[in-house]
Amino acid sequence: MQANDNLEDDVNVFGDRLAPCSIDPVTGFYRDGCCSTGVDDRGRHVVCAEMTTAFLEFSKRVGNDLSTPRPELGFPGLKPGDRWCLCADRWQQALEAGAAPRVVLGATHRLALEHVDLADLKRHALDLA
Repeated sequence: MQANDNLEDDVNVFGDRLAPCSIDPVTGFYRDGCCSTGVDDRGRHVVCAEMTTAFLEFSKRVGNDLSTPRPELGFPGLKPGDRWCLCADRWQQALEAGAAPRVVLGATHRLALEHVDLADLKRHALDLA
Protein backbone atom coordinates (compact mmCIF):
# COMPACT_ATOMS: atom_id res chain seq x y z
CA MET A 1 0.00 0.00 0.00
CA GLN A 2 1.38 3.33 -1.06
CA ALA A 3 0.38 6.78 0.16
CA ASN A 4 -2.01 8.78 -1.97
CA ASP A 5 -0.03 11.17 -4.16
CA ASN A 6 -3.13 13.15 -5.12
CA LEU A 7 -3.57 15.12 -1.91
CA GLU A 8 -5.07 18.02 -3.85
CA ASP A 9 -7.98 15.66 -4.60
CA ASP A 10 -8.51 14.93 -0.90
CA VAL A 11 -11.52 17.11 -0.29
CA ASN A 12 -14.66 16.41 1.69
CA VAL A 13 -18.27 16.30 0.53
CA PHE A 14 -18.44 20.11 0.70
CA GLY A 15 -15.31 20.62 -1.43
CA ASP A 16 -13.19 21.71 1.55
CA ARG A 17 -9.92 20.20 2.71
CA LEU A 18 -10.49 16.69 4.08
CA ALA A 19 -10.35 16.67 7.90
CA PRO A 20 -8.81 13.76 9.83
CA CYS A 21 -11.19 10.98 10.84
CA SER A 22 -9.28 9.16 13.60
CA ILE A 23 -5.76 8.60 14.85
CA ASP A 24 -6.88 6.43 17.79
CA PRO A 25 -7.45 3.95 16.29
CA VAL A 26 -5.54 4.96 13.18
CA THR A 27 -7.93 4.66 10.27
CA GLY A 28 -7.95 5.15 6.53
CA PHE A 29 -6.99 2.96 3.63
CA TYR A 30 -3.49 4.44 3.87
CA ARG A 31 -3.56 4.34 7.70
CA ASP A 32 -2.94 8.07 7.82
CA GLY A 33 -5.95 8.95 9.97
CA CYS A 34 -7.89 10.33 6.98
CA CYS A 35 -10.43 8.86 4.58
CA SER A 36 -8.08 9.53 1.67
CA THR A 37 -8.41 7.31 -1.36
CA GLY A 38 -6.54 6.38 -4.50
CA VAL A 39 -6.41 3.82 -7.28
CA ASP A 40 -5.39 1.04 -4.87
CA ASP A 41 -8.48 1.58 -2.71
CA ARG A 42 -10.99 -0.50 -4.65
CA GLY A 43 -13.37 -0.53 -1.68
CA ARG A 44 -13.49 3.28 -1.47
CA HIS A 45 -12.90 3.63 2.30
CA VAL A 46 -14.18 7.20 2.21
CA VAL A 47 -16.99 7.59 4.77
CA CYS A 48 -15.83 8.71 8.22
CA ALA A 49 -18.27 7.03 10.59
CA GLU A 50 -18.63 6.73 14.34
CA MET A 51 -19.13 3.10 15.26
CA THR A 52 -22.27 1.93 17.01
CA THR A 53 -23.19 -1.44 18.44
CA ALA A 54 -25.92 -1.81 15.81
CA PHE A 55 -23.52 -1.11 12.94
CA LEU A 56 -20.75 -3.37 14.29
CA GLU A 57 -23.25 -6.23 14.69
CA PHE A 58 -24.63 -5.58 11.20
CA SER A 59 -21.16 -5.52 9.67
CA LYS A 60 -20.25 -8.79 11.37
CA ARG A 61 -23.48 -10.40 10.13
CA VAL A 62 -22.69 -9.45 6.52
CA GLY A 63 -19.16 -10.80 6.70
CA ASN A 64 -16.93 -7.92 7.82
CA ASP A 65 -16.11 -8.35 11.51
CA LEU A 66 -14.76 -5.00 12.62
CA SER A 67 -15.03 -5.63 16.36
CA THR A 68 -12.62 -8.54 16.76
CA PRO A 69 -8.97 -7.51 17.19
CA ARG A 70 -6.57 -8.89 14.57
CA PRO A 71 -3.11 -8.17 16.06
CA GLU A 72 -1.37 -10.01 13.22
CA LEU A 73 -2.78 -7.34 10.88
CA GLY A 74 -2.25 -4.45 13.28
CA PHE A 75 -6.02 -4.10 13.70
CA PRO A 76 -7.17 -3.34 17.27
CA GLY A 77 -10.85 -4.15 16.72
CA LEU A 78 -13.42 -1.38 16.93
CA LYS A 79 -15.88 -0.50 19.66
CA PRO A 80 -18.83 1.89 19.79
CA GLY A 81 -17.60 5.47 19.69
CA ASP A 82 -14.52 4.72 17.58
CA ARG A 83 -14.33 6.54 14.25
CA TRP A 84 -13.39 4.57 11.15
CA CYS A 85 -13.24 5.08 7.39
CA LEU A 86 -15.89 2.81 5.96
CA CYS A 87 -16.40 1.64 2.41
CA ALA A 88 -19.08 3.83 0.88
CA ASP A 89 -21.02 0.83 -0.41
CA ARG A 90 -21.01 -0.76 3.07
CA TRP A 91 -22.37 2.44 4.61
CA GLN A 92 -25.12 2.50 1.97
CA GLN A 93 -25.88 -1.15 2.66
CA ALA A 94 -26.13 -0.40 6.40
CA LEU A 95 -28.41 2.55 5.66
CA GLU A 96 -30.77 0.32 3.71
CA ALA A 97 -30.73 -2.19 6.60
CA GLY A 98 -31.47 0.51 9.21
CA ALA A 99 -28.03 0.22 10.82
CA ALA A 100 -26.09 3.16 9.35
CA PRO A 101 -23.72 4.81 11.80
CA ARG A 102 -23.43 8.59 12.19
CA VAL A 103 -20.89 10.29 9.93
CA VAL A 104 -18.43 13.18 10.07
CA LEU A 105 -18.99 15.07 6.84
CA GLY A 106 -15.86 17.19 7.15
CA ALA A 107 -13.82 13.98 7.20
CA THR A 108 -15.85 12.12 4.54
CA HIS A 109 -14.20 12.17 1.10
CA ARG A 110 -16.14 13.69 -1.80
CA LEU A 111 -15.91 10.41 -3.73
CA ALA A 112 -18.41 8.98 -1.25
CA LEU A 113 -21.00 10.89 -3.26
CA GLU A 114 -20.48 8.46 -6.14
CA HIS A 115 -22.02 5.79 -3.91
CA VAL A 116 -24.27 7.53 -1.39
CA ASP A 117 -26.61 10.50 -1.44
CA LEU A 118 -25.50 13.69 0.31
CA ALA A 119 -28.97 14.08 1.83
CA ASP A 120 -28.63 10.65 3.49
CA LEU A 121 -25.19 11.55 4.81
CA LYS A 122 -26.51 14.85 6.16
CA ARG A 123 -29.33 13.07 8.01
CA HIS A 124 -26.64 11.00 9.77
CA ALA A 125 -24.13 13.80 10.29
CA LEU A 126 -22.46 14.42 13.63
CA ASP A 127 -20.95 17.71 12.50
CA LEU A 128 -24.03 19.61 11.34
CA ALA A 129 -25.71 21.89 13.86
